[in-house]
Amino acid sequence: CPRVMAVDLDQNTVIAITVGVASVALGIGIPVFYETQIDNASKRENTQACFPCNGSGAQLCRFCLGSGSVSVELGGDEREVSKCINCNGIGSLTCTTCQGSGIQPRYLDRREFKDDD
Repeated sequence: CPRVMAVDLDQNTVIAITVGVASVALGIGIPVFYETQIDNASKRENTQACFPCNGSGAQLCRFCLGSGSVSVELGGDEREVSKCINCNGIGSLTCTTCQGSGIQPRYLDRREFKDDD
């Protein structure tokens, strides 16, 4: 009857095999975990307030700083005040992150910027 020889494994070989098996398990587990989280997130209602506009749906105009008008020095002591052309005198613009909804979009829900061409 032939005898089966025991494999002589040193400690480094055992560690290498263990790390290899764990790496394979982790490599399979991470995508499965990620997909599960995406599925769960899509089922939950999104009520998180938009960060840039604090949930208001509007952002302060950066040209007029919310005043709705801009002042231009003409020279000397002359100054001309006119309606802001960026916000049309309103002082604020629709938030580009939430598109005015006030709700922070989920990462995958954010709109794509496409060329007008």
